[in-house]
Amino acid sequence: IPLPLKTKITPREHQANALKKWEEMRYKGVVSLPTGAGKTILAILCMAKTQRSTLIVVPTIDLLHQWKSVLSKFFDQDIGGLGGGEKNILGITVATYDSAKIYIEYFGSKFGLIVFDECHHLPAPYYQSIAYSAIAPYRLGLSATVERSDGGEDIIYKLLGDKIYSNEISEMSMDGVLAPYDIKQIEVDLTKEERENYELNRSIYLNFVKQNGINFSQPDGWKQFIIRASRSEQGKLAFSAYREQKKLAQAAEGKLEKIWHIINEHINESTIIFTDDNAFAYHIGQTFILPVLTHKTKSVERKKMLEEFRGGRIKVLVTSKVLNEGVDVPEARIGIVASGSGAVREHVQRLGRILRHVPGKRAVLYEIISKSTNEQNVNFRRRQHNAYQRPY
Repeated sequence: IPLPLKTKITPREHQANALKKWEEMRYKGVVSLPTGAGKTILAILCMAKTQRSTLIVVPTIDLLHQWKSVLSKFFDQDIGGLGGGEKNILGITVATYDSAKIYIEYFGSKFGLIVFDECHHLPAPYYQSIAYSAIAPYRLGLSATVERSDGGEDIIYKLLGDKIYSNEISEMSMDGVLAPYDIKQIEVDLTKEERENYELNRSIYLNFVKQNGINFSQPDGWKQFIIRASRSEQGKLAFSAYREQKKLAQAAEGKLEKIWHIINEHINESTIIFTDDNAFAYHIGQTFILPVLTHKTKSVERKKMLEEFRGGRIKVLVTSKVLNEGVDVPEARIGIVASGSGAVREHVQRLGRILRHVPGKRAVLYEIISKSTNEQNVNFRRRQHNAYQRPY
């Protein structure tokens, strides 16, 4: 289909290199670029190059609307949508993974190019069928973090083509593509009561692990813990103790004081506070009278909240995991990780939320850790990524 660009795009060096490599690989492959590096623009360049009907598959409704908005700026035609109550298949269509899976057998023959945004989702068994059922000979995978702990990236390469181009956060920050940034780690002490409860529950949990010979360094270590914990009252007690000691470390009272201090230090800056679970996010929101965005937030409210944040009318937004991925918040300069997992992907995504380039901007990511708890080990694991391996 004819896809002339309404607005001329002058690609940055990394986009031009990725596009060239994609052409050399016969219009197949996976590109790994950090959040804010212009993956959407790269996809638009690929669409203009191939001049083919295109299906873009995205993980969330927010991203569906975001892609449609950007595509409308560059192509002079209506953009179809599939997901969130919309079912409109056109020459260019954006679909969520969930909706594409349901309907791909009906329209899998209609597209010449298929783009998988955040393609690290693709190895899930119920999403692979999207790639298998589409006849599109031209394929593009986009992600900031393609590699998976389960080795599922091999499935991505099988379905979309090899990884053909990648670049790291630290390199692109130094090159001026992303905003320069600092990462600051802050440790807080547990209160006396929190410490006593933490040590008690952790000892119950670890004693059960030791007694049952569970080794978490093994690939199935966590699975074995879950299985054995479900088989006895002692195991159920150990699992409850595991959850309690984790909660005590992640939602320590001292973190609230640090969060308040950081907010006031950056009173006029757009700030996102990240937590590992909804309960702590709502606790922070209620304590400081701040808006909270979780997967429970209704679509209309979520849209308004993000618009107010982008427009600077809301300066601080609290979230659990829904802003980890994809949502464009270019004005955010301060990130506060109040709690999180040890997953490298999660923290690269969170860092990426504050790195979109604005002249004169220098981003800061604060990580608040409970001292002498397992949070320190969790933080160590996620800091192995290239984004952390540099002098700040």
